[in-house]
Amino acid sequence: MNTMRVHAPRLKRAGGFAALYVAAAYLAAIPYFVFLVDYPSITDPGDKVALLAEHHTSMYLMHLVSFELVALALIVVTLGVHEHLYQFAPATMLVACAVGLIRAGLLLASVMVFDQGMSVVVDQQATDPQQAAATWQVIEPVADALGGSGGDVLVGVWLLLVSWAALRARKFSRAMNWVGLTVGGAALLSAVPGLGALEVVTGLLTIVWFLWFGIVTAWPRPPTSSPLPEPPETLARSAA
Repeated sequence: MNTMRVHAPRLKRAGGFAALYVAAAYLAAIPYFVFLVDYPSITDPGDKVALLAEHHTSMYLMHLVSFELVALALIVVTLGVHEHLYQFAPATMLVACAVGLIRAGLLLASVMVFDQGMSVVVDQQATDPQQAAATWQVIEPVADALGGSGGDVLVGVWLLLVSWAALRARKFSRAMNWVGLTVGGAALLSAVPGLGALEVVTGLLTIVWFLWFGIVTAWPRPPTSSPLPEPPETLARSAA
């Protein structure tokens, strides 16, 4: 732990750069999955498997860039935020750090389940399309649940904790902290049945928060130095 404290400034900046990567990866993933592949619009399991077979290689590479590496980057972001705020709210940040690391681990597990399942059903699809569709109906909900589909409660809790701690400690900007609180609250509400539409808003605002945090912490402003006060002897001679 002492070693971490020695290198705290580097970890803080690393968290900022990792946050910028997370935002950039999500921005790259949106046009690929929504417009190019259009996976969310497909509901039939057989059509999904056919789509996975058609875009197997590109989807695997996109998952690597926008989910697996993002999960690792989220670990760095979590530790970087922890270094920024631990001295102001140690108990809160210990809980937040645990939640953030768990979230990163579940995201990594989610994409690994998805990719392995995708390879299995793509192989099955060549010989038995119906069995492939049935297999995918079992695999996909598991991957979705691990990834936070249906309401990302862990992200909501993490953002609420770190934004509240930052707001009380007067770290970062008040606007960024209020955005974090808003996104955190919306993420929790998105898990409520009937409020799933909030997932889209939460996802977009989460990207904004990561961009904001990354810019602020990757290139921190140097502290402004005030001129040193003159010694009393000098002031006395000036008055004389």
